[in-house]
Amino acid sequence: MDPECARLLPALCAVLADPRQPVADDTCLEKLLDWFKAVTEAGSSLLLLQENPCLVELLFHVLKPQDLSSRILSFALRLAGTFAAQENCFQYLQQGELLPGLFGEQGPLGAAAWAAPTVRSGWIQGLRSLAQHPSALLFLADSGAVDTIFSLQGDPSLFVASAAGQLLVHVLDLAMRSPAEGCGPAEGHGRPQARDWPACARRIVCHLEDCLCSEATPRVTQALHVLTTAFGHCHGLWTQGLWVQLSPLVARLLEKDPVPAPHALVELLLSVARSSVPSSDPGLWETAAQTLSCLSPMQAGPLAAGILKLQDCPQTLRTHAFGVLLRPLACVLEAAAQAPGIPGLLEGAAGDPMAVDMLPPSKSACVGLLCSTLAHLELLQPLPQRPSPWPQAPLLAAAVTILRFCNGSAAPSSEVGGRLCAMLVGCVRVQRAALDFLGVLSQGLGPRELVTQVFAVLLEYLVSPDSSPTVLKKAFQATLRWLLSSAVPPGCCDLEPRAQLVLGELLAVLQKRLCSPCWEVRDSGLEFLTQMTRRWGGQAGFRQALLASEVPKLTSQLLQDPESYVRASAVAAAGQLSSRGLLAAPSSPEYPAGPQKTPLEELLLVLTTDSEGFPRRAAMRVFTEWLRDGHVATAEDRERFVARVLQAASGDLDWEVRVQGLELALVFLQQLLGARGPGEAPPGALAQALRALCRVQLFEFAFRSLFDCDRPVAQKSCDLLLFLRAKAAPSGSLQEAGDSPDVAPVEAALRRWRAGEQGQPLGELAPEAVLAVLRSMDLEALRDTLAESSDHVERSPQSLLQDMLATVGVLGDNEADCY
Repeated sequence: MDPECARLLPALCAVLADPRQPVADDTCLEKLLDWFKAVTEAGSSLLLLQENPCLVELLFHVLKPQDLSSRILSFALRLAGTFAAQENCFQYLQQGELLPGLFGEQGPLGAAAWAAPTVRSGWIQGLRSLAQHPSALLFLADSGAVDTIFSLQGDPSLFVASAAGQLLVHVLDLAMRSPAEGCGPAEGHGRPQARDWPACARRIVCHLEDCLCSEATPRVTQALHVLTTAFGHCHGLWTQGLWVQLSPLVARLLEKDPVPAPHALVELLLSVARSSVPSSDPGLWETAAQTLSCLSPMQAGPLAAGILKLQDCPQTLRTHAFGVLLRPLACVLEAAAQAPGIPGLLEGAAGDPMAVDMLPPSKSACVGLLCSTLAHLELLQPLPQRPSPWPQAPLLAAAVTILRFCNGSAAPSSEVGGRLCAMLVGCVRVQRAALDFLGVLSQGLGPRELVTQVFAVLLEYLVSPDSSPTVLKKAFQATLRWLLSSAVPPGCCDLEPRAQLVLGELLAVLQKRLCSPCWEVRDSGLEFLTQMTRRWGGQAGFRQALLASEVPKLTSQLLQDPESYVRASAVAAAGQLSSRGLLAAPSSPEYPAGPQKTPLEELLLVLTTDSEGFPRRAAMRVFTEWLRDGHVATAEDRERFVARVLQAASGDLDWEVRVQGLELALVFLQQLLGARGPGEAPPGALAQALRALCRVQLFEFAFRSLFDCDRPVAQKSCDLLLFLRAKAAPSGSLQEAGDSPDVAPVEAALRRWRAGEQGQPLGELAPEAVLAVLRSMDLEALRDTLAESSDHVERSPQSLLQDMLATVGVLGDNEADCY
């Protein structure tokens, strides 16, 4: 421990033990505990207590009857557990009967403080830290702590109840890994038998058996949660014996009607399936199959999806699970009279008059079932272990049918179908889920007529005035994914004729959506336009259709949209259109005959005058992309372009704009040097690059940014200057004639900027002076300093102790490190 911390510790312990003093806030106590944990992990807890007896005195003081804060009592319990985690320190604290006083019945358990959840939580966490060695097991058994843990599983505080369950698992694992009474280690080469388990472990298992046999659902749930945690976090062979012991009781739960705690039961079965148990007990799969049959579709869905994600699982169970997962979609197709014409989706349910009736009668339950089913299938589709063959066509038909039910265009074939249509029509939640799933299905192939239906229903949603902004955004995203999958061949810019026709219709829809009174709709339309232009901006059919529409003109007009998010999206779209030569010059109703601005002038105007940060950031990203790609606006006079952009970016109040300005400067530097890899640049190229950088006044921006109050800006500037210095030969690439370069003005400016002063601009610099300053600066040390967190000094233990003492006036004003 630091000597200064050791000096402050007695005063702090006295403050914590004094009920009259203001209680330290929870954050300080947590930081204090973290520090003690770090100290004990790095050394001996026993030595720490012997060198700092004030800590033991604090713990003893807590035992005295007094009006002590529940937070301080909880802190003391956790602190004692931290020290007692080392066995020799545990025995040292046992000698003074300190641990029984804290964790036994004569401690907080029997006091009024036990009513506070904070104290109960501290008691559990203290025992969790303490239970690390065989001596702790004996203490837990003798002190009655195990019974208290059992009771805390049903605590009204969910945090306390959850922590109690986790502690029970930890104690069970510790007992199974520790030597049993009169036996060898519980964890040997073979699977330990139940009769060989230590007494503490047998007691916990008996408690779990009692809970599983209980008629009270909360007790069953507690046992299932404990077992789920055990099989998920413990990997010893003893877990196989535990499952053999308890699996009959778990299976017996399925005989009850209704099945108690179905969600917890599903979590347990999946946790066991992911453990080492299946290799030793194939009966697990029988229990899982029985569970799939006993639970409702909503309850069984997560189990079915979890089984299908397993790497090793019997094929019959996988088939069963996939059938359970697909059954709601089969019902939807049956309700729309489409199942007979689309084979492959749960043939057993198609044509079954009972199949449609399995959908829940209430709207909320039906919506929840469909959304969860679609979400499970969406996550399953890209996995390599997904079922094969994958029923792509029936799934496409189901997704399209659900979307048609939602917009009222489906044709129900029965009374149940009509009821389903009434429940789903206008349901935004199902629409979003179905559109997400439809987008994922674009990764596979489908029959031509079905793909035509996909585009048709997507266009219906894009055109419909009833589509909400979120639904419209997802419809745009799904449409883009299907257009990308329709490229011929895949990956090229050419679209098949059917998709080409859709593209033309999309531009008409887009033109309408860009005029929407809802800003979210305009924003989604611009994002879709940007993505389409990036992908098909060079395709003749797309260019012709786009230029024949009003979309480019509307995009330019939206640069003045009242909503900043829309302006930012318009900047990105205009940048992409301009890169492809597709941007129309904006026209102003007020000045129809006035001079028209170029795209560069329009975006520079955004960068210099827009009051919000989002559009200015977007403009900087566009300019960087233009420079990187050789846009015509940059190619005509690259230096002038960079100078104008850097002048605007360097004075921007938004730190992200300044960072992007430095990124543009780095791209410019790399282009000047003609090399992106490591190594020195040729002397001639370096000299020309430095002169160009000086002309665009990059160095003033970079040097000033080194001391920017926003750390990302300083880090970016440091990286830029380190890159440049690495390109310069150590001996000096430039010929320095006569005297050394005059670096005094630059160094004086750096001192002013470091002190936070503005100072006068540097003006045009000599390349030799720049190199000399670069070589004299310790940029590596600055980079390391910037990599540290901003509060690295204030987070020190000494600072923490000083702050806590200053809060109660123990320290003088000059000693406090309050920030």
